[in-house]
Amino acid sequence: MSNDTTHEGLIDKVVKIRRCAAVVKGGRRFSFTALVVVGDGRGKVAAGYGKANEVPPAVDKAIKDGSKNLKAINLEGTTIPHEVHGRYGAAKVVLVPASQGTGVIAGAAVRAVCEACGIHDILTKSTGTSNPTNVVKATINALLTLRNKTEVERLRGVALS
Repeated sequence: MSNDTTHEGLIDKVVKIRRCAAVVKGGRRFSFTALVVVGDGRGKVAAGYGKANEVPPAVDKAIKDGSKNLKAINLEGTTIPHEVHGRYGAAKVVLVPASQGTGVIAGAAVRAVCEACGIHDILTKSTGTSNPTNVVKATINALLTLRNKTEVERLRGVALS
């Protein structure tokens, strides 16, 4: 269900659209929620959530929400610098760097985050819950814990070989 578009230099991918029904006097009134991943394709990514009575306004609200809080990710070429684990609620995600040409080996929610961020080669495994909201948040948490070599050297105060 990953629908992706580009505008204002940002890539947005719709991960999940949910419908909620409220029973009223005249029948059912539907409202929609959209979970969208927004990124610039060069190392910045965020998730947005929007609610509205129609699908397109819900997606627009989610894109606006996501583009407000983009976070920078440390990348190494087309992959990540090292293996990393992320967790949010019951969702657990493992991200492993892959060699050039491997592609994005991931489920829908993790794939949306990786592609919006600009990662082209990665191996992933998602365990625990399959709830897309929690999987997306776990993936972003994992990506935020990435450190490149120069940052580790600076934090430790030593030169690594």
